[in-house]
Amino acid sequence: MPSPFQGHEVEARLRPTANAYPFDLDRALSSVVALEAKVPADAFTARILGTERLGNGVVISENGLVLTMGYLVTEASQVVLTLNDGRRVQAHVLGFDSQTGLGLVQALEPLGLPALRLGASKVLEPGSPVVIAGAGGRAHAVAGRVLTRMPFAGYWEYLLDEAIITEPAHPHWSGAALVGPEGELVGVGSLSLAGQSRDGQAKPLNLFVPADLLPPILDDLARGKPAHPPRPWLGVFAQETESHVVLVGVSPGSPAARAELRAGDLILAVAGDEVSDLAEFYTALWDQGPAGVTVPLRIQREQDVFEVEIRSVDRNALLKKPRLN
Repeated sequence: MPSPFQGHEVEARLRPTANAYPFDLDRALSSVVALEAKVPADAFTARILGTERLGNGVVISENGLVLTMGYLVTEASQVVLTLNDGRRVQAHVLGFDSQTGLGLVQALEPLGLPALRLGASKVLEPGSPVVIAGAGGRAHAVAGRVLTRMPFAGYWEYLLDEAIITEPAHPHWSGAALVGPEGELVGVGSLSLAGQSRDGQAKPLNLFVPADLLPPILDDLARGKPAHPPRPWLGVFAQETESHVVLVGVSPGSPAARAELRAGDLILAVAGDEVSDLAEFYTALWDQGPAGVTVPLRIQREQDVFEVEIRSVDRNALLKKPRLN
């Protein structure tokens, strides 16, 4: 069977060549598989993330553990892996971690693939050469470089202390492997971002979650246990604009929706502490206590400023739990 990514090959001029690296390039690329997930229509995340999700996964152990992005497999009822030779293998979701964004699945048959060794992303510097690998071998790999490392705040109540930004962009980046200079896995593909070239033209980039975040939580994820204590979650979608945190929406059925927050509201303060960007907002929110804590907010709606208290929840309690395929 052809790869699910057939038709999304990397331009030939951007592909890596074996003699450019001190490791077995094709062996490393064989560790990346396509991942297809199906999610029930009544799942909490179905409206936002869809019921059919396609991305990549990276084999990290000889017994078939596959690392991917959590949003690909959250609430999935079925997961199928496609190897570079076209073979399809069912997999089971072991867990996903909202704090790092990582997810882990277990192949239900032997994959017969080498495991990509976990490396340390801290060795990467701006300009460091990397291979950005999606499923499908060299035709789906990019010879890239690290552009920068930086904090990243996502609009969905997500914060990374140090994301890895790479170029050129990969055509199917989600769950892709970021392969370091020695052939090790140093990151997992999360997002496509819009950058700007020196001449002012839009330039697509990729954001990777550092692989260093996996080892401390790997045992818990592999056992289906929560990797971190649940943080308070409100269900807001927010952006930064002109030193303000502005809501662009709320998740249906969330605490924010029940409190009647809406797009256009400005969040001025959390528990009396003023916030001017997403990182400040999330940090102040999570500092209030565990999931379930009541969070006091100061809101500006048009010309009105008012206080509201919202009882937070554990987001994972709203999700369908992984089950064996």
